Amino acid sequence: MDLSITPQQEQLRETITRFARKELNSDLIERDRAAAFPHELWRKCAELGLCALPFAEEHGGSGYDHLSTVIAIEALSYACHDSGLVHALLAHLVSGRALEIFGSPELKQRHFPSICSGEKILAQGATEADSGSDLFSMRTRAVRDDDGYVIDGAKMFVSNGPVADLILALAVTNPKRKGFGAHSMLLVERERPGFSSGSAFEKMGLRTLQNSELIFEACRVPLGNLVGKEGQGSIIFTEVMDWERIVFGACHLGTLSRILEACVAFAKERKQFGQQIGKFQAVSSKIARMKMNLELGRLMVYKAAVMKDRGARAPLEAATIKIFASESLRSAAIDAVQIHGASGYMTETQIERELRDSAASTIYSGTVELNTEIISKLLGL
Repeated sequence: MDLSITPQQEQLRETITRFARKELNSDLIERDRAAAFPHELWRKCAELGLCALPFAEEHGGSGYDHLSTVIAIEALSYACHDSGLVHALLAHLVSGRALEIFGSPELKQRHFPSICSGEKILAQGATEADSGSDLFSMRTRAVRDDDGYVIDGAKMFVSNGPVADLILALAVTNPKRKGFGAHSMLLVERERPGFSSGSAFEKMGLRTLQNSELIFEACRVPLGNLVGKEGQGSIIFTEVMDWERIVFGACHLGTLSRILEACVAFAKERKQFGQQIGKFQAVSSKIARMKMNLELGRLMVYKAAVMKDRGARAPLEAATIKIFASESLRSAAIDAVQIHGASGYMTETQIERELRDSAASTIYSGTVELNTEIISKLLGL
């Protein structure tokens, strides 16, 4: 497996890195404190083509393959210190991927130009108050009639929920079935009567990312808004979750690389007991562990992306990435605060925000515990 980077991919990485450093990091402490969605920065990202990275050119996208896309995401997460904005873009890209693979030609023709331009923001509604890891206990229902589907229920913790224009909602369409075949995926436009979103939740980290409840009260959508086939919702969700875990792995690697650089620089600059603190094994071991995890994680992510480019599924690889990359990021963020000492705990150094933003990484996209179960089952246990 050739994991070497082409000149075009290296140029993509450099372009995104320069853009993010120049355009996306100003006033971040204030933006994080305000917990507001940065619409202007979203538009800048869209102008660069970041809302269209993996989508086919025939749909208005940039046409990048999976490996190029994860390279781009890693570069963005490395250079953009606003992890909430990066996560918002990833929620958009992952939802769009589901629509591109499984949506009808009519749906794609109607919506993809505005999705790729960033004019419309995407979200995916799956998690519920009593249905997180246990997808099959979902309560949201979509009842079919002659004209379409009527959706009733509520989704919780939806990324981009308050700002999304289009929502891919997972709902039970066949309550008599248990497990696969019971759910369907429906595209819901914000302006549909019966749809509403709650206010953004106040969170520990990823504060510029907007998460909210989505409410469906006799919300009617036409038959043409069915994504894929009726009963195919769980299959769509499972396929997209593999890709989501891979791209979030790339995102975690970018952030980890930034944390590593900050720690190396500080360990060389800061002196105690007459020498650089990086000379102490207690410090250098933490930094060496970050570097090792970064290199191992990158191999995992790039391998999985190449598998997707070859048309293969990668559920085992995706679950492994989810666990390794998220735990590596969270561990690095904790160690970074420790290495920086009291200054790392201060808002001004922006190290403490890395810890707050990383805290949820082992929870979303399926908890570490759930992905451990997935790996066990794929091994036949």
